[in-house]
Amino acid sequence: MKEQDISGWGGFPKIKAKLYEAWEREEIPDLLNKISRGIPFALGRSYGDSALSHEILLVKRLNHFLFFDPQTGLLRAEAGVSLREIIRVFLPRGWFLPVVPGTQFVTLGGAVAADIHGKNHHHDGCFSEFVEELLLFIPGKGLICTSRKENPELFYATCGGMGLTGIILEVSLRLKQVPSAFIKQTTLLLSGLEEILEAFEEYQQAHYTVSWVDCSAKDPFSRAVLFIGEHAEDAPLKTLSPKSKGIPFTPPVSLIHPWSIRLFNRLYYRRALRRPQTSLVSIEEFFFPLDKWHNWNRLYGPKGFLQYQFVVPKAEGLYALREIARELKKTGLSSSLAVLKLFGPENKNLLSFPMEGYTLALDFPYSEERLKLLERLDQIVLESRGRFYLAKDARLKASVFEKGYPQIDRFRYLREKLGLQTKLQSLQSQRLNL
Repeated sequence: MKEQDISGWGGFPKIKAKLYEAWEREEIPDLLNKISRGIPFALGRSYGDSALSHEILLVKRLNHFLFFDPQTGLLRAEAGVSLREIIRVFLPRGWFLPVVPGTQFVTLGGAVAADIHGKNHHHDGCFSEFVEELLLFIPGKGLICTSRKENPELFYATCGGMGLTGIILEVSLRLKQVPSAFIKQTTLLLSGLEEILEAFEEYQQAHYTVSWVDCSAKDPFSRAVLFIGEHAEDAPLKTLSPKSKGIPFTPPVSLIHPWSIRLFNRLYYRRALRRPQTSLVSIEEFFFPLDKWHNWNRLYGPKGFLQYQFVVPKAEGLYALREIARELKKTGLSSSLAVLKLFGPENKNLLSFPMEGYTLALDFPYSEERLKLLERLDQIVLESRGRFYLAKDARLKASVFEKGYPQIDRFRYLREKLGLQTKLQSLQSQRLNL
């Protein structure tokens, strides 16, 4: 056991925690006996406090491949294996992850716990759609296998359950066969919210779609770039990974200011203007553009930042996004990065975030003023029958969260039935009464 300061990727909140590290899965029962209430923690890429507790079980060392069927693409691996490692090993063989988030520095266990989504949710759904089976360790119960057929209630609670239903030890999932390590990318320049939403509908048959939005403009949504992607056929299976750059230290103050946000967005838009409409880009460039900047979160300074992601139904999308834009314009507190995506239908998981509609992710340097802004945005989302993403939350109120998750009582009941309401706790689960 060691004690140290720790935070999520957003750097807020920061706490002092006791860390218990598991090097072998056989150590987990004894380590959990030493923990009165805690949560598993791996690579620390959830933004807020969903993987934070004053007692933490470190599980990133449980990272071995166990089985792979080259005929079907079925992979079984320990939950500490990262998406980056899967891509490194299997992409040269023609296999890729069916769903990826905006970073490859996420473990399989974290991907299941957050039920991650990507640029293809409208096409393929969440990560859990491709998960065949999970092996959990539940204190007092031992090892339990769960799938859609075996212990299904536990499966639907664990996918999206933020690590609160047991320690995920193994994940079995189906990889996707791809013809190359490149994406054929089409870039469209858009202006105005209506045009952006119409473009998402027009290209909803495309495999991958995502839009960058300039929320620092005088009229938010007046400048946007829609990226459309398909796996390239006539390209190699191996890429030359770009050299990674790093932010070597956390500056004493945030480098993210209104002027730097405006400058970044103008430069980004100008770069898109010069880009050919159709181009061949590597999988790394298309899916993980920020990964080439290690520790980019340090740019926000010692106070960190707040990421805010919500989804609203399609019928409410135009109203909700217009109101969000008005609020940002009125306060002048623009987001340093804004990403808009289209979601397909929601799944059966009790706490999975996506529903059919539009999702917007915003980044804000931490301040009390921005906390108040986000509370006002919460009300717009609730009026629009929307919900919020737990993997990026650090400040929601329980009453606000519950309105977007009608199956929360089933989740709480299962936790109580398994005797986990005390042993497995995060700061987030305590704050939201999960």
